[in-house]
Amino acid sequence: MDRLTNTIRPYAWGSTTALPHLMGVEPTGEPQAELWMGAHPGAPSRLDRGAGETTLAEVIAADPEGELGAATVAKFGPRLPFLLKILAAGAPLSLQVHPDRAQAEAGHAEEERRGIPLDAGHRNYKDPHHKPEMLCALTPFEGLCGFRPPLESAELLAGLEVNSLKPYVDLLHAHPEDAALREMFTAVLAADRAEMARTVAEAGAAVVRLGGPYAPYASLVHHFPGDPGVIAAMLLNHVRLQPGEAMFLGAGVPHAYLDGLGVELLANSDNVLRAGLTPKHVDVPELLKIIRFETGDPALLRPEGDIEEVYETPIDEFRLSRFVLAPGAAPHTLPDTTPQILLCTAGRPKAGEVTLGPGESVFVPAGEKVVLSGTGTVFRATVLV
Repeated sequence: MDRLTNTIRPYAWGSTTALPHLMGVEPTGEPQAELWMGAHPGAPSRLDRGAGETTLAEVIAADPEGELGAATVAKFGPRLPFLLKILAAGAPLSLQVHPDRAQAEAGHAEEERRGIPLDAGHRNYKDPHHKPEMLCALTPFEGLCGFRPPLESAELLAGLEVNSLKPYVDLLHAHPEDAALREMFTAVLAADRAEMARTVAEAGAAVVRLGGPYAPYASLVHHFPGDPGVIAAMLLNHVRLQPGEAMFLGAGVPHAYLDGLGVELLANSDNVLRAGLTPKHVDVPELLKIIRFETGDPALLRPEGDIEEVYETPIDEFRLSRFVLAPGAAPHTLPDTTPQILLCTAGRPKAGEVTLGPGESVFVPAGEKVVLSGTGTVFRATVLV
């Protein structure tokens, strides 16, 4: 196996303290948003097998079947199909959705045909892959996920007593529900920006004054004054995860993470359509093709199993499980048919002969047996073949 050296992404919304506290190092004073583990070209993990440091992406490219196993390559191609992260949100992330596989393939092909550079600010599809994801809380974690019933959103917005919001409240009373959500959501994003900025300012003042059910939106008002995404976000379910709980986000589900530290596992893609709460590009027509105007409770998950606690999801590109190793517990041998990344989040457990501290990880090629022992918490990311 290979001990990984991983990159911390310094996005502006990142916490300045959460990752340093987990890893037992001094904060730098700068935001530290995401610790990436995998072979994504944006920040591939690095390793050294005795001939100098290289990237995990280069190692896999040199011998896909040797590193990933024949079954994984046959199903997903010669690439690691998942990306593992520790996400540390100190401020809200953008309100966003991700495409399904067919949408990603079509969108990527069209933007390639039009010659849009991959690093262009208005590029929507960086690759032809879908991007389902899940977030498992390490600390209490807050987010917004999926549409709540329109009448509940209408009641929430009406309670702000902002006159300019009344037409939007009326739209939410239409039938059927999906049409009501689509019409209201579209109207907010298409509204005159100056008029909407005034509406958001009034709504923001009421949010701060009223508190209670409006408290989750106070940080949005603070960080994104005048942004239409503040109003759009009030259409979504507010989610509070306790440590060990997770939520799964499929294609087209609108979401935004607000605050907390968690392990995030996602398909190895960088395709994001933003709806607001960001200074970045918002492509409303394309967004409306991708977003699913469906109501329902968020897909919250709790781990199932005894020694290996599995977070079950409906996709194959990744599988997340957790080992909570108690003092004196017997060593546990992991399956060796697929590639895996093991991440420690607590204690000082051992993967084979490698001792891991919080925030440290190893890559285990397919075919290599690993025994977990010692005391601590280890997350295991792999695939289903």
